[in-house]
Amino acid sequence: MKRSAFYPIALIALGALFLSGFKILNTPAPGYGEGADNPAALNYRNYCAGCHGEKMEKFTAKKWMDEPDNASVIQSIQFGLEAQGMPAFGKTFSEKELAELAAYVKKGIPDDKSSLKPAVLPGAVIQSEVQKFIVDTVVTGLNVPWGLAFLPNGDLLISERAGTLHRFSDGKLSPPIKGLPPIRGEGQGGLLDLSLHPDYEKNGWIYFSYSALYKVNGKSLSNTAIMRARLKGDQLADQQLIFKADHETNRTHHYGCKLAFDNEGHLFFGIGDRGQHFDFPQQLDNPNGKIHRIKDDGTIPEDNPFVRTKGAVASIYSYGHRNPQGNCIHPLTGELWETEHGPKGGDEINLIKAGYNYGWPVISYGINYDGSILTELTEKEGMEQPVFYWTPSIAPCGMTFLSGDRYKKWQHNLFVGSLRFQYLERVVISGQKVVHTEKLLQDIGRVRNVVDGPDGLIYVATENPGFIVRLIPVE
Repeated sequence: MKRSAFYPIALIALGALFLSGFKILNTPAPGYGEGADNPAALNYRNYCAGCHGEKMEKFTAKKWMDEPDNASVIQSIQFGLEAQGMPAFGKTFSEKELAELAAYVKKGIPDDKSSLKPAVLPGAVIQSEVQKFIVDTVVTGLNVPWGLAFLPNGDLLISERAGTLHRFSDGKLSPPIKGLPPIRGEGQGGLLDLSLHPDYEKNGWIYFSYSALYKVNGKSLSNTAIMRARLKGDQLADQQLIFKADHETNRTHHYGCKLAFDNEGHLFFGIGDRGQHFDFPQQLDNPNGKIHRIKDDGTIPEDNPFVRTKGAVASIYSYGHRNPQGNCIHPLTGELWETEHGPKGGDEINLIKAGYNYGWPVISYGINYDGSILTELTEKEGMEQPVFYWTPSIAPCGMTFLSGDRYKKWQHNLFVGSLRFQYLERVVISGQKVVHTEKLLQDIGRVRNVVDGPDGLIYVATENPGFIVRLIPVE
């Protein structure tokens, strides 16, 4: 990895990782869950946690921690500690708020002071266009982490593309969870995305997409499939295959397949053209090159656009796609947004609408990899234009809308990972238009996924080497 602005930050983050014992939060962060309406907790979360830790674990042991009153704490918050890089908050908080915040901090310091780590120094803070943040490493030792899903207790499920599923809990990565179906972990295939049922705490369903393996006359064939199961200890149980694409092939690319539940409990996912773009994307009698919509049990919604079209695959929601690699629901509008890989140039962001044709391979802003012209057309009547496209291709993978309020200047922005150029892209959307973009974490590595965690933080997964970081806002 070449040196960049990110390089020293990565070293600081990795160093903090080893000091912390590979810990991830398994309890609600200050301001969340119990005490979420506590003004002091909210002020700590918004102004202090970035440098001092979500659980107040990043303080240097000092005398004020054992003083009978909070005068020293109030003074430090009010006037700052310039030599140590701590800003003054006297103009930010009222006297009452200062007193409440000081009491909250004093109460939150752990009894075992030896567990404390140094606070993040100003040099570790990244100043983006509108938001300051630090990079905190959560998990290392991975290869190609494809899917991420947080369980209600804070544990993190991680799918490795090679075909293993792991649970990250109390700072440790579990051995492979048993009970997965046969998976073809070759090329772009393997164990892919993960998603919890919207009502997971009641029904326990975990959904995962994968390249299903079939042996036919000694040859390995595969297609995109989706299964749901329940996690019982280190074993998947109650497995149910809820979707399987036909047209098995020996090709090992363009499987899709990101998962997204909408507010009504429908499951959306995309399947690529499997490298056969002249055969499948414009035809409704096959599942490839499409966005699909099913119910949580795999049955077909009655209002799907092609349910009554003779010969059409009933799960199809939109068509004319090359290789969808991102699906997510806008937190305010409930709309489905998608990113997909173009050929050489022409990667796209699309707003997905029921029954619409997105043009591949008839229209495209890209060319063939050998430099030849794929199509002369970039638009055609009856085919949707992308909301935004990248030329050259960034190879977008993973995307999420920011739904919480942890980052005051990034609210409801879209975040997209780049495999090719190894950064995270922030995309500002106004209505149904992209009005601005910004590159973050340049040279971090091939970004395979980005998710909005239950703690309101952005988690980014990279591959080869595989690790997961989170961005902690600093106000």
